Amino acid sequence: MAPEWYLAQVLMWIGNHAHFLDEKIQPILDKASCAVNARLEFSRGLVMLILEKLASDIPCLLYDDNLFCHLVDEVLLFERELHSVHGYPSTFASCMHILSEETCFQRWLTVERKFALQKMDSMLSSEAVWVSQYKDITDVDEMKVPDCAEVFMTLLLVITDRYKNLPTAPRKLQFLELQKDLVDDFRIRLTQVMKEETRAPLDFRYCAILNAVNYISTVLADWADNVFFLQLQQAALEVFAENSALSKLQLGQLASMESSVFDDMINLLERLKLDMLTRQVDHVFREVKDAAKLYKKERWLSLPSQCEQAVMSLSSSACPLLLTLRDRLLQLEQQLCVSLFRIFWQMLVEKLDIYIYQEIILANHFNEGGATQLQFDMTRNLFPLFSHYCKRPENYFKHVKEACIVLNLNIGSALLLKDVLQSASEHLPATAALNEVGIYKLAQQDVEILLNLRTNWPNTGK
Repeated sequence: MAPEWYLAQVLMWIGNHAHFLDEKIQPILDKASCAVNARLEFSRGLVMLILEKLASDIPCLLYDDNLFCHLVDEVLLFERELHSVHGYPSTFASCMHILSEETCFQRWLTVERKFALQKMDSMLSSEAVWVSQYKDITDVDEMKVPDCAEVFMTLLLVITDRYKNLPTAPRKLQFLELQKDLVDDFRIRLTQVMKEETRAPLDFRYCAILNAVNYISTVLADWADNVFFLQLQQAALEVFAENSALSKLQLGQLASMESSVFDDMINLLERLKLDMLTRQVDHVFREVKDAAKLYKKERWLSLPSQCEQAVMSLSSSACPLLLTLRDRLLQLEQQLCVSLFRIFWQMLVEKLDIYIYQEIILANHFNEGGATQLQFDMTRNLFPLFSHYCKRPENYFKHVKEACIVLNLNIGSALLLKDVLQSASEHLPATAALNEVGIYKLAQQDVEILLNLRTNWPNTGK
């Protein structure tokens, strides 16, 4: 007999008799001072019939995956309605106890894993696997989640919903392990696809994989704060404490809630995310360095001073560098979610700041015109490229910004600073003097090197 028939029949009997039991039978029991709830006892009796029926049906269905899965689905739907609609107490015997019995439970776990893996296979082979289903709805699509990641997290959510009412914590923890295995499996699959795309780390698919990894990590971190998973963490702590499977430090971290049940998964996903972002940053940085070849060779030593020019303009040799940078920033802003793009441009700026400082500034000497031109190129053209992403982009280019300050100090201030630095000692550092002219990042010896790159000293070549 199909399980949905007898399960639905029992729910119908409970519903149809509720009024009669409450209005006719309960007053009689109350009058006799009998502490019994007529409706709940009636429900319990019918549920006991269901348990007997399931106990005889399940052994026949154990090795037919489809029929067994169908039975579990129907039982879970029955349980949900029994508790939510008819107020059946969780302390009473229920179908979840039957599903928790060893043979049945292990089969349930096996079937759940099998169907989850099949679902993952089908979604990763679909045509829309890397496209967001919300791509036309801007406010929903802020995380730019590809379809496969959304479907996968929904799959995990459904599994949680299916096992959360199991009567014992050890059974729930076995399901949690299944979920963690599935996350690991999905991470490995994403990594495999990513490796096929490493030659084109700025392309749509690579970015979609990165968005997927970020989304899964973010959702798992949110779930870790959910009451259900916090309770599971506490249960895991008790199990681990009994088995002494963890060190005292790890037990302490679990007990203080410093870590979560998903920490291992999140750490692996975050490592993959950082690796992928680093590959993108390195790719763009190589392009930018290539585009900066002409700018590196600029004749900073012999450029006309500002008073000799009608109006300041960007160095023509800087155009390839800035155009490459602008195009890549626009491309990745469109393809990466907001949080990933922020990490990307900040990592890129960090490398760019050091590169311009070491390879362009420290590798040259500057006359007054050269120093002015460098400052104009940086403060009026390079820094503003990032003004769309933060309020004060110059603060991300600390080496370049402060080098420009040193190179453009007027002669009097430069001479004074040089004297202060020469007379400074370990006991009397020149920190206050450096701060006064706006130098906070560069060390004293760096400033001395920069002052020696200036060629506009009076009377001498330095």
